[in-house]
Amino acid sequence: MRKKIFYYILPIFAFIACSEEFTENPAVGALSDQALQNAEGVDLLLTGAYSALTGAVNNNGGNQFSVSPDNWWFDVMSDDAHKGSTDGDQADLYNLETYTFTPANPYILGKWEALYGGVNRANAVITVIEGIEGEDFSEKLAEVRFIRGYLNFELQKIYGNPAFISAENYANSEFNQPNPGPIWEQIEADQKFAIENLPDTQDDAGRPTSWTAKAFLGKTYLFQEKWQEAYDILQDVIQNGPYGLNEEFVSNFRAGGENSKESVFAIQFAADDGLSYNGNVGGTLNFPNESNVLGWCCGFYVPTQDLVNAYKTGADGLPLLDNYSDTDVVNDYGLNSYKTDGDGNVLEDANGDPIPTDFTPETGPLDPRLDYTVGRRGIDYNGYGINPGKAWVRNSFSDLSGPYLPKKNVYYAGEEVNMGTGSWGQQHSGINYNVMRFAGVLLMAAEAAVELDDLDTALDYVNQVRERAKNSSYVQAEDGSPAANYNIEPYDSFPDKEFALKAVRFERRLELAMEGHRYFDLARWGPTFMKNTIDEYVANETETIPNFGPKVSPFKEYMVIMPIPTTAIDLSGNVLEQNPQY
Repeated sequence: MRKKIFYYILPIFAFIACSEEFTENPAVGALSDQALQNAEGVDLLLTGAYSALTGAVNNNGGNQFSVSPDNWWFDVMSDDAHKGSTDGDQADLYNLETYTFTPANPYILGKWEALYGGVNRANAVITVIEGIEGEDFSEKLAEVRFIRGYLNFELQKIYGNPAFISAENYANSEFNQPNPGPIWEQIEADQKFAIENLPDTQDDAGRPTSWTAKAFLGKTYLFQEKWQEAYDILQDVIQNGPYGLNEEFVSNFRAGGENSKESVFAIQFAADDGLSYNGNVGGTLNFPNESNVLGWCCGFYVPTQDLVNAYKTGADGLPLLDNYSDTDVVNDYGLNSYKTDGDGNVLEDANGDPIPTDFTPETGPLDPRLDYTVGRRGIDYNGYGINPGKAWVRNSFSDLSGPYLPKKNVYYAGEEVNMGTGSWGQQHSGINYNVMRFAGVLLMAAEAAVELDDLDTALDYVNQVRERAKNSSYVQAEDGSPAANYNIEPYDSFPDKEFALKAVRFERRLELAMEGHRYFDLARWGPTFMKNTIDEYVANETETIPNFGPKVSPFKEYMVIMPIPTTAIDLSGNVLEQNPQY
């Protein structure tokens, strides 16, 4: 494994800027641009720009858990995840899940400030490099322009109409820029510069290469429905680039699989042998709420029944594209883990162990990726033993969340290198976040191929992903046999374009669930498509969790993008304009 580039929070930034808010001027400090206009200064500033990818920047006034680059709370706004915990815990997140949020929501502000804080750091590097004469920093400039392009892409896909802050704006302290429309052109310019000036390989894992930039430009084209441009450049990455699928699906979420051939670009988190700010601070709450065995907190970010149902397969090993939600995968919602007496005391056997309530997991055919994605009662939980169900779930039966646990973001037993636990159970995980995996590249190319009526290529790429899942190791029961009735097969054909598009979109969900992509996929597939999907999800989920539907307000089509934060508009003196209908 190559060494990581570490994103240490640099003391130097205390001298450079006291604030990284979007509309505030950076304070004049002890270190001038002139003092930093050398190789060492550029490296220091560039490391600071990389550290902003974690979301941890100075003086973020929004919600501290909103900043994580894995975009976990956007999954909560989709059909993949519930907020978890009790309804009253993190009420602002409850409002996001129930579609009752306003532009003043601290999660929306926190993400905005984190991304613009990163843009400012990137612009600081660009400004310093542009002031250096007689030395070639084109490769470093390409790195930081890739970073800026990535951050602006995030702003674009989340807010729809963000302001673009150029390096010239930064140098002149002109932070108060308008937001007249999308900034795709500026994002493409940064990505194309990165393609032309980055090397094909890097010594440090975590630094982008020209191939990384090509993959991200392909994604930028895809989001704009530039199908031919997306197809062409993604084909180049697939056919000629250095990437490939890992042999094991789960390797993408294990310490030993970090920065593997499947990782196109990953945020380099680190636990540093304890609770570190180089860990995933934004994902602190998203672990099972079990203090006696696991010592963790706080029960947020739990998968939905709808997501679990999507992993059902037919006798042919294919997903149930049109009727996956007709019946539920067997679940333990409403069932406590252990038997109790009339006074509510847990009953114990002769050995003093609690006696479990009767429960048999689903026996029908399932996609094996389910049990690497979702923690279910009766199935091993990342090497920590059999998941007992409700005992590890924080939310009560009166809350709107269900009986499941997240798995991809939770480290495995024995992987101490990624474990960072605080005094009250908070976790700053050192697990890398794969912003883009090669499986995602294959599925983006498949989607573009379908739109261009190339169903054979789409079939090939979808089946490569499914074949890997089929040939991976499966989660095991205690006796060493498969933990469930796993059955997955590739498609024989795509009979027509409509079927192919449905299959590709469904495969993205199965492969990339709980990785922060679902909300944005639904949004880019169109407001009507997203509303219909969410409406159907709410109705189906309410069949399992009866109090879910009554708590949820109707999804509005304008919610495919987030509002501009109220605080940002106020600080701009109304230079920033609110998105329509907010």
